[in-house]
Amino acid sequence: MPLDGVDKGKIATETEEMRKIREENIAKAPPAAFFKLRAELLAQGRSNQIVADSGNMWANLKVYASGGENGLHNHTDQDHFHLVLKGKACFYGPRGEEKVCGPYEGVMLPSGSYYRFEAVSDEPLILLRVGAKIPPTAEHRRYNVYGEPLTSGSKENGQVEVIPRQGEFWGAEE
Repeated sequence: MPLDGVDKGKIATETEEMRKIREENIAKAPPAAFFKLRAELLAQGRSNQIVADSGNMWANLKVYASGGENGLHNHTDQDHFHLVLKGKACFYGPRGEEKVCGPYEGVMLPSGSYYRFEAVSDEPLILLRVGAKIPPTAEHRRYNVYGEPLTSGSKENGQVEVIPRQGEFWGAEE
């Protein structure tokens, strides 16, 4: 029995009981969520736009004019990855690791893995960041290497004033 026919309720051999089960299952299922990757480019600073979120997994589009996340830190409640879409980023680890990633390259970061990164090209750095929730292993979500909580938007983590490039965008059309 081809699945596309079952999905559309067009199978001649479908019984009333099968139809009822199919309709109940579809009614209970969450809908798909569609999204676009589109972000305003920046003259200074960084932006973080949530583009999709299921509660257990999420995708953010991140834009950096320069700099990056300059405080070596980890996340205790998620596994995540960064994928470079435009520009170049240098990712650093606590043991001297250093890797420059260009478009369509990235890094997988299991919960507890320390890292930092910075934009290393003249063009803006655009990243897709995808995270998946795991049971927390500590009280706070992020820590620096000294075991102190580190917030994303802090000066210690490289946050500066955000200045957009008015009307300049990357990604999908509106």
